Amino acid sequence: MEPVPTGPRLRVLEALRHRGFRLLFAGQTISQIGDAAFIVALGWRAFTLTHKASSLGIVLMVEAFGLVTTLLIGGVLADRYSRRLLLIGSDVARAVIVAGLALVDATGHMQFGVLIGFVALHGLGSGLFQPAFGGILPLLVEEPSLGSANALIGVSRQAALVIGPAFAGLIYAAAGSSAIFAVDAASFLVSAALLAPARPRAFEPGPSQGLREELTSGFHYVMRVPWLWRTIGTFTLVLMTGFAALQVLLPKLVEQEWHGGVGSYGLLFTLQGLGMVLGSIVLGQTSPTRRRGVLIYSLLAANNAVGILLGLSPWFWGAAAVQVVRGFCVGFAITLWDTMLMQRVPQHMLSRVISMDWFGSLGLLPAGLGLWAALSGLAPPGTLIAASMAFCAFLFLLGLADPRIRDVD
Repeated sequence: MEPVPTGPRLRVLEALRHRGFRLLFAGQTISQIGDAAFIVALGWRAFTLTHKASSLGIVLMVEAFGLVTTLLIGGVLADRYSRRLLLIGSDVARAVIVAGLALVDATGHMQFGVLIGFVALHGLGSGLFQPAFGGILPLLVEEPSLGSANALIGVSRQAALVIGPAFAGLIYAAAGSSAIFAVDAASFLVSAALLAPARPRAFEPGPSQGLREELTSGFHYVMRVPWLWRTIGTFTLVLMTGFAALQVLLPKLVEQEWHGGVGSYGLLFTLQGLGMVLGSIVLGQTSPTRRRGVLIYSLLAANNAVGILLGLSPWFWGAAAVQVVRGFCVGFAITLWDTMLMQRVPQHMLSRVISMDWFGSLGLLPAGLGLWAALSGLAPPGTLIAASMAFCAFLFLLGLADPRIRDVD
C-alpha cells in the first residue's frame, strides 16, 4: 500500500505511485479490452444465429437485467466483506462463464437461447463486481490521489472501447467468435491474478445486520443526503430521456440527415470517447475540491445544451465537433462525481451508495428505449434528439437552482 517515494510530475498520474492501484489498473485495462472485444463478438454471433438486427439489443438488455439484479446485493456484500476477494471472485466466476460459452461455441452447439443464458450469468457477475470496484479505490490510494485514480480508470475504459473492437475484428476473421470468448475469459483470470497480491487498507464495517436491513440503511442514507438523491434521480431521468433518445434515433439521423453509414455513426462515438479521455485527464490534473456540485451540474447542463446542436446540425462535421465537446463535459463531470462520492460517503456505506447510483441510473433505461422507439415516427430524428437534450439541460439547470447542490464542495 505504501507509495514509491518519487512521484510523477503530472498530478493525473499520481495514483500510479501506489502498488495496489497499479495492479488493479493493469488488470482492469486488460479485462476491459477483453470485454470490449467480447461485446463485438457477442453481437455478431447473435446476429449469425438469428439473422435479426434486433438480436444484439436483446442480448444487451439481458446483460443489463442480470447486472441490475445483483447490483444492490453486491453493494451490501462489498460493505460487509473483503472488496478485493469479491472482485477476484467475480472475475473468476465470469472467466468460468465466458470459458463455458467459448467451449459451447467451439464445439458447434451454440443456440440463441444458450447464448442468452450465458449472457445473463455474465451480467449477474458484473453486478457483484461494480460496487466492490468503486469501493476499493479509496482503499488503494490516498485521498488526494482519488481524482487521479478515477481519471486513469476513465482513460483506460475509453481506450479499451477503441482497442477491443479492433482486436475483435482481427481475431474474429482468423479464428471466429469462440476464440474471442476464450481471450475474454483469460483476461478475467489475468485481472484476478494481478489483484491477488494487492493489499488495500482495512475499513471498519457498520453494525452487522441482515441483508434487507443493510440495504434499507443504505437507502435511508441516500435519502438523508440531498445532493445524493437529487443527482441519482436526475441521472435516472437523463438516461431515460437523453441517452435513450440517442441510442434509438442517432443511427436514423446519421443516415437521413448526413447520408452516412455505420462508419460515420461509429466515428461520432469515437470522437465522444476522445473528448471523455481529455475531460478525465484534465480532471485528474486539476482535481478541484471547491464548488464541485456547481461544476458537475454546469458541465452536464452544457453537455446537453450543446447536444441540441447535435440534433439540429445540417453538417456531419459540425455534429462531430459537438461530440468532442460533449465527451469532454461528461468525462470531466462523471470522473469528478465518482471522486466526490468516494471522498464524502463513509467507507462502511460506500459500496451500497455506488450500487444505488448504478441501479438508479440504469433502472428506467429500458423504458426509455421503448419510449423513444414508439415516438421515433412522430417527428424527424434530429428534432426529437434536440428536444430530449433540451429537457435534460433543463433538469441540470433546475438542480443548479437548488442551494443544496450549489453548496456541495
